Amino acid sequence: MTDTLTVRAQDPKKPVSPGSRTRSIAIARMRDFALVPLIIAIIIVGSVLYPAFATRATFQDLLSNMAWIALLVVAESLILISGKMDLSLESTVGLAPGIAAWLTLPKGINHGLDLVPGFWAIPIALAVGVAIGAINGFLIVRLRINAFIVTLGMLITLRGVLTGVSHGQTFFGLTGSQMYLGSATWLGIPASIWVVLIVFAIGIFVLAKTRVGRSLYAVGGNVDAARASGIGTDRVVWVVLVIGGLLAALAGIIESGNLASVTSNMGSGRIFDVFAAAVIGGISLNGGKGSLFGAFTGVLLLNLIFKVLTFAGVPNQWFDFLNGAVILVVLVGQRIVGGRTDQ
Repeated sequence: MTDTLTVRAQDPKKPVSPGSRTRSIAIARMRDFALVPLIIAIIIVGSVLYPAFATRATFQDLLSNMAWIALLVVAESLILISGKMDLSLESTVGLAPGIAAWLTLPKGINHGLDLVPGFWAIPIALAVGVAIGAINGFLIVRLRINAFIVTLGMLITLRGVLTGVSHGQTFFGLTGSQMYLGSATWLGIPASIWVVLIVFAIGIFVLAKTRVGRSLYAVGGNVDAARASGIGTDRVVWVVLVIGGLLAALAGIIESGNLASVTSNMGSGRIFDVFAAAVIGGISLNGGKGSLFGAFTGVLLLNLIFKVLTFAGVPNQWFDFLNGAVILVVLVGQRIVGGRTDQ
């Protein structure tokens, strides 16, 4: 479906035959499921080599630890589909819970201001994420500044703000409200896993079945054609940037609850993992292509690989190298199997 939408965005007057539409949908579905055989193979290999790998506890731990990264992948994927990018998500994931902790912690603990009750922590963090997304939207949409430059500058700025309010230290002693989503369990499963599954399900439905999703693909495929067809392109981009900030803040809430703290460098450097998961999952850097199911398989694949490597006793110092190598191998494989790609 996404390929058909892209064709229409490029030339809205060009007819799409039923046969072409069927082939486009089939190709899109194949791309969505391209990583599934590899994921199954890694699970089988890990289970054979390490019996402790094939346990509920292992997979629950894996999904729980990747929850906040998965939310960032959703955020970045939506923004990439719209034809933009947001590097500042990794800083938002630290600043949003950091500001919440700063305002709610008692005075004398990590420079806390004790200005608002603890139960306001989550709303404050989410509001910070929305505000950051709105500012990005203003600079990119209204002032027409390149998204890469804007979000790179915002990444540095937000990191500096978090370092300033925390005095370069770690916020600890967080309120129970702020730690809830990262520490609670629902029906015997960590709440963070439920949150991720719900967000992905909503995102997949919206992109595949709603007018909003079709507009997002159209804007990313060809913004001029989308505008000519009556889509409010500026509004679409602005909204998706705000949603990205909101999801990044939610990711920060989950991770801070999981760690029971907010470090001054929380999320630092992880935007590369986010882009890696999105791209190998089929999200195009050129916009207008990809799906959240594919993005989910991308982040799951990377985390499964690192889980197996952890069982194998590979030192963490090698993970960055292996991360890059996995990305290159998967992209080369996609090129060989699928031919030319515009990633």
